Amino acid sequence: MARPNVNPTGREQTFDVDEIIVSKTDTKGIITYANTVFMRVSGYKEDELLGAPHNLIRHPDMPRCVFKLLWDTIESGKEIFAYVVNLCKNGDHYWVLAHVTPSFDSSGRIVGYHSSRRVPDRTAVEQVIPIYRALCEVERSYSDRSEGMEAATQQLVAKLGELNMQYDEFVFSLATCN
Repeated sequence: MARPNVNPTGREQTFDVDEIIVSKTDTKGIITYANTVFMRVSGYKEDELLGAPHNLIRHPDMPRCVFKLLWDTIESGKEIFAYVVNLCKNGDHYWVLAHVTPSFDSSGRIVGYHSSRRVPDRTAVEQVIPIYRALCEVERSYSDRSEGMEAATQQLVAKLGELNMQYDEFVFSLATCN
């Protein structure tokens, strides 16, 4: 399935604090499972999600360098937490606190990924929006997308170095209910 050309509306969708958006993918990021909460919030039907790349819901305001960090982390066999803004089928958006983990077979090989997404702390989202905006500006300032992502990645790594934190620590430091 090709990713549709959806323009953001600026309207935010929400889901209940007791709900969890769940999806599973293969090692290439192709969706193999989507729960009903994911379908309801994103606006996609199961047959539109299964077999589609997970970046189907990538919002243009989500820095590519954060996804690079996410993929580098899970491909190395580690879990990661990240604030993510996703794009609904109708152009609305929704914020999540994503917890992404690799899934292993009996011999320890990564066979896919599992993502559980919860309602994020609103204070954290308000803090991450200008950070993501700045990273996107760096990415878009380069005519070569790879160079832009690399420059933004360096900026993110430098920021984490200044804070003396790993990315997960940074994510949790933003929440008011630590």
